[in-house]
Amino acid sequence: MAVTTGDLRPTSATWRTPLVIIVCGCAIALLSFGPRSSLGFFVQPMSKEFTWGRDVFGLALALQNLLWGLGQPIAGAIADRFGLLRVMIVGALLYAAGLLLMRYSATPLSLNIGAGVLIGFGLSGSSFNLVLSAFSKLLPPERRGIALGAGTAAGSFGQFLFAPFGVAMIDNFGWQTALLVFGALMLLILPLSLALATPPSETSNAPAGDQQSFKTALAEAFGHRSYVLLVLGFFTCGFQLAFITVHLPAYLADRGIPATTGGWVIAAIGLFNIIGSLSVGWLQNVFPKRYILSVIYFTRALSIVAFISFPITPFSAIAFGAISGLTWLSTVPPTSALVALMFGTRWFATLYGFAFVSHQVGGFLGVWLGGIVFEQFGSYTPIWWLSVLFGVLSALINLPIVEKPVARPVAQPA
Repeated sequence: MAVTTGDLRPTSATWRTPLVIIVCGCAIALLSFGPRSSLGFFVQPMSKEFTWGRDVFGLALALQNLLWGLGQPIAGAIADRFGLLRVMIVGALLYAAGLLLMRYSATPLSLNIGAGVLIGFGLSGSSFNLVLSAFSKLLPPERRGIALGAGTAAGSFGQFLFAPFGVAMIDNFGWQTALLVFGALMLLILPLSLALATPPSETSNAPAGDQQSFKTALAEAFGHRSYVLLVLGFFTCGFQLAFITVHLPAYLADRGIPATTGGWVIAAIGLFNIIGSLSVGWLQNVFPKRYILSVIYFTRALSIVAFISFPITPFSAIAFGAISGLTWLSTVPPTSALVALMFGTRWFATLYGFAFVSHQVGGFLGVWLGGIVFEQFGSYTPIWWLSVLFGVLSALINLPIVEKPVARPVAQPA
């Protein structure tokens, strides 16, 4: 089936309509984001069974975040060059294998390989990042804004579903069974990915504006001031999200909040992020994207200050989850839209992948430092305040971004 980039006029097959692409992509985002956002609930039961400190589990999930980020531009480049389908199938299989190995992990090394290496690389090939890339390539421009918001919101809905589902599975059947069920669900990505298949890209057949090599695209992006600022600001998003996802359930438990309440806090983040992501997907067509990003980062900083400054109760915890949810993944639609606006869609998955590296380096540090600081001082307070500082800095960093396509030299006729 031939598909023109940015369009979806079917030729020999008609089943891959824009609606089918969006629905299947959202289902993949839901499935891939759900389990990894629920792994924080495995910290306490696995740590108790194997007498591990939180730094052990923190390192494994920190590796996951880092390798997810490092693998993203590689997966994106392969998808840009050879098509998305193979990348997503391999990613889903690695993801399922990581959850299976995590189920049978009895040593920190096996935990690092399963929860860290396999799931990390699996996410780079099957997560919502590649879904957003497929949306950018397969859907016409007028549908991209809301589709990017919907794809991001679907990941949040996965978090909303899997958090209480994971807690219920652990409480009723044990953490081992919960991981096996999660792994089996990842295999559903395989048939769904057929709807997101993109054709291989041949530079020689591309339009004149898209005749750009991989190295030239990277040099152009990293020489562009606005892209560098966008990448630096995205670091904060990863730091805050990963720290909260992994360590918030334990933080609440330390303060006497039941695990079921912790599950609903994470679920509230996912539920309200559906509202936030869809709203931002629409708002970015009305307001400058850089201002939206700045407001998101500053709002996060204020919500963290309020949360840690007052006594922790079930109500305040769920309220924090709701406020955090409104800004949770809502950075993704404007960030990805800015990448596409600046550089086009030819190397979108690659360039957004490199921005995501910054996001996941932040995630690595958030998870890892959270475990280290807690084991050293018995408190997460320093990391909470570091999150506030990063939020304020990112709010300022995004303001000077210029929202227009990069200027490229135009070949003159002889």
